[in-house]
Amino acid sequence: MGSLTGRTALVTGAGRGIGRGIATRLAREGALVAVHFSRDRAAAEETLEEIRSQGARAFGIRARFGVPGEVESLYEQFDAGVAGHGAEPSLDILVNNAGVSGSARIDEVTPELFDRLFAVNTKSLLFVVQHGLKRMREGGRIINISSAVTRIAYPESIVYSMSKGAVDTFTLALAKDLGERGITVNAVAPGFVETDMNRGKRATPEAAALMASLSVFDRIGQPSDVADVVAFLASDAARWVTGQRIDASGGSHL
Repeated sequence: MGSLTGRTALVTGAGRGIGRGIATRLAREGALVAVHFSRDRAAAEETLEEIRSQGARAFGIRARFGVPGEVESLYEQFDAGVAGHGAEPSLDILVNNAGVSGSARIDEVTPELFDRLFAVNTKSLLFVVQHGLKRMREGGRIINISSAVTRIAYPESIVYSMSKGAVDTFTLALAKDLGERGITVNAVAPGFVETDMNRGKRATPEAAALMASLSVFDRIGQPSDVADVVAFLASDAARWVTGQRIDASGGSHL
């Protein structure tokens, strides 16, 4: 029996990278996991296969955030998937991991870039939570994936930084609002993690070494480093932790 046996989790952006690491970790702890993805069905199938190969349960959901009607579509598929596994039509753990990035300094920002990043990283996240709360049981868990850029100045991606700063503020306000339901709300802030999103930043040995040097451990983070923190916050062990931003950057820029 894992620490999350009998619970249902939804992880957005779970087809690859940090999201895949989180989905497989929660499944290993016994949760039935809804694996959300946007475009890459093949990558999502790899996530599902990895979960099923360890004897755990999961199902896929495809929804593209930032366009009208997709949050409603997400939960229609979620409800059907949960029912298909014979589980109660409820949600216990919501991990908001889906996000997009975009590099631009202040003089390079365009309205299109701003709208795209805030539509996915902030607006969609808010409405995914709003709809999810209609299904979430008392004592549930909401975990938002933020970023070290809310602590460390990163002018190269100023709009991305702004969008993640909004996530931190949202986390704080929501935690107070949902306390009476016993629902905890926390944010996890990774630094550089070895994922497709930042592959270009570590394209050469020199670039990879520079990224690694930012951490006190002199290495680039792995999805499992973040997933283990999320698994703790999703468990009963974290019942007294809410409204917090947990830095999971390996001590970057200390």
